[in-house]
Amino acid sequence: QVQLVESGGGLVQPGGSLRLSCVASGFIFSRYAMSWYRQVPGKERELVARLSSGGIYRDYANSVKGRFTISRDNAKNTVYLQMNSLKPEDTAVYYCTKRDGTSYYDRVDFWGQGTQVTVSS
Repeated sequence: QVQLVESGGGLVQPGGSLRLSCVASGFIFSRYAMSWYRQVPGKERELVARLSSGGIYRDYANSVKGRFTISRDNAKNTVYLQMNSLKPEDTAVYYCTKRDGTSYYDRVDFWGQGTQVTVSS
């Protein structure tokens, strides 16, 4: 069955960096676009970044452009989210998601369990 296991979250000071990883299994990873969402309690989930199956096409929320980078290693079945210049408003649970096709426009069909990121001094 499909599994998405996130790691790399934690507590970081403003201006710091974190790299989230998501290891996928149960499907042919290289055939599917992937994305990262985040959610703050009481608010809707927000799309952070998305990436095509081949890793060529990327899209970011305006709030993270220039600070976050999404990438993937299809040989390792892993998608990453490099987060730099972190701000307190980046505090959230971050979710790795699988899309049901090669394009990052395809709908999300599976969610990971999430990893907490807290940006605070």
